Amino acid sequence: MSSKITLGGESVTSAASLQNDNAIRMAVVTTPEQFMHAMAIRAICFMEQSDTTFQKAIDGNDYQATHILAYAGDEPIGATRLRWFRDFAKIERTAFRPAYRSPRILKRCSDFIFDHVATKGYSTLLTHAEPGFARVWEMVLGFQRVEAKPLITYEGKEPLVEMVKYLAPRDDALSIDSEPK
Repeated sequence: MSSKITLGGESVTSAASLQNDNAIRMAVVTTPEQFMHAMAIRAICFMEQSDTTFQKAIDGNDYQATHILAYAGDEPIGATRLRWFRDFAKIERTAFRPAYRSPRILKRCSDFIFDHVATKGYSTLLTHAEPGFARVWEMVLGFQRVEAKPLITYEGKEPLVEMVKYLAPRDDALSIDSEPK
């Protein structure tokens, strides 16, 4: 059951009521409106909360990547960017609005992402995490730290930890022999 609150005379659904599992859905970005949702989430989370510049939060790689959105009802609540390389896929720019940061929502969204990556035939997923979030990537999402690599540093920011997750190969992964869709 959704709880409604009134703002300026208008009744809206509260963030807490949209956090139930039935309200959360995932989508691969396929429209300009969805792309704007992803950029808005990143602007909120990176520019305002992490003091990241616009050039670092949103860059040219956004036009050659797959974006995944999390919605609570029709409201965009989270976004991530996937880039595709020869032997691996890379998760970048993962962000969730503060009211929706919970291990349960993160797990649900990551399961969708892992399935999408595996469907494309990839078994290795890479990311770089802030040290404070690396434990979440390990404990909740099953990533492992890549110990042999040096930390990645950006001017004025904490060094990032490289992390990897190995996905189970799928029998129905896309291949040259797949049926056209």
